[in-house]
Amino acid sequence: MNERGKGARVCINEVLTDDELRVIFSKLDTEEARDGFSLVCKRWLLIQSSERRRIRARAGSAMLQRMADRFSGIVAMDLSQSASRSFFPGLSDSDLAVVAVRFWRLVSLNLGNCKGISDAGMEALGRDLSSLQSLDVTGCRKLTDNGLKAVAGGCPKLKTLNVSGCKLLTDELLHSLAKHCRGLKHLGLAGCHNITARGLISLGHGCKRLSFLDVSKCDKVNDDGVSAIAKSSSSSLKTLKLLDCANLGDSSVLAMAEHCENLDTVVLGGCRRISEAALKALVAACCSSIRILKMDWCPGVGDSLVSSVLAKCRRLERLDVSCCDRVTDVGFGGLGFRSELRVFRASGCPRITVSGLGQLLGFSPCMELIDVSACPHVTKEDCMHAGLEFPSGCKVNFSSSPSEPIVDLYF
Repeated sequence: MNERGKGARVCINEVLTDDELRVIFSKLDTEEARDGFSLVCKRWLLIQSSERRRIRARAGSAMLQRMADRFSGIVAMDLSQSASRSFFPGLSDSDLAVVAVRFWRLVSLNLGNCKGISDAGMEALGRDLSSLQSLDVTGCRKLTDNGLKAVAGGCPKLKTLNVSGCKLLTDELLHSLAKHCRGLKHLGLAGCHNITARGLISLGHGCKRLSFLDVSKCDKVNDDGVSAIAKSSSSSLKTLKLLDCANLGDSSVLAMAEHCENLDTVVLGGCRRISEAALKALVAACCSSIRILKMDWCPGVGDSLVSSVLAKCRRLERLDVSCCDRVTDVGFGGLGFRSELRVFRASGCPRITVSGLGQLLGFSPCMELIDVSACPHVTKEDCMHAGLEFPSGCKVNFSSSPSEPIVDLYF
């Protein structure tokens, strides 16, 4: 028997190859375990570093250079900053130049709220990150069409782009996306006030596989633009957010009803020109797919519509009819089956009472959040006196409306 057979101690690094250690590393399913792997020795640290694919950091050019030396296989990078706090000096265009050159394998890059970057940084990304598929520049206020057009031209594989809050952007960006990024699926344009129907029509001509579009608070968007997207991405469109698009009317909703049978999420809050008849048509067309529906501040929403939604939309999980003062307890009579409803907002609905809420709860055992703030006939005391029982763990808001980030989380 050889020396090993007699029970001599064997160093694992002498037995296992790098490839075998990589297989072991791939079986570790938590970040804590992966970090522990790297603490064994320098060799294992190098393997862990080479296998790492995602990283989140706040770093300047020098640190980014060091990170590139250590983590050579990074494909997803998050350099985003907090929307509520400013970090000085923050990410700069020179930092982005380092990212573009040293992390050339990047597929996903998050630069949300990096307010210091400009078109020069975007041009660097477009020049060197040809494999980029996802870019988030939410809240990067200095960016203009020139910078994002460079990204569109240099990153033809782009599938996800979020430019929400970039108020200097215009239809020119959409023309460029339609020309160069025909595989685009996810586009966030919320708060881009210069986007018009002309840009959406152009986008529809080139990008026919959109699954997500957010043009919330784009007050120059009208029925022509939304209808064009509904027709061009009819089978793929699943999420359409049109919050506070004041120029929208029935024709865009009817186009959605006619062409978009797979809609999962529809946000129409603040679209005050849409009638109940058009909304009913949408509900009838998408009742088998719709899961999230936000119709707050829509004067066309009444009992007949709410009853129709609750009766037909069997997959519905979240419903918002806040500030729809035509809604009464009668609207909750449509439920006669176990509902999947988890979130219900009816803030500022003065004609809803405890009786109506009780009807809803009777068929909604999965409820997680109920907002009945500013409903004078639904108070905590009223619910207690009526013996109303809420599902275990359900949060009920009686007094104040949730903040916008909380609402955005659900809708």
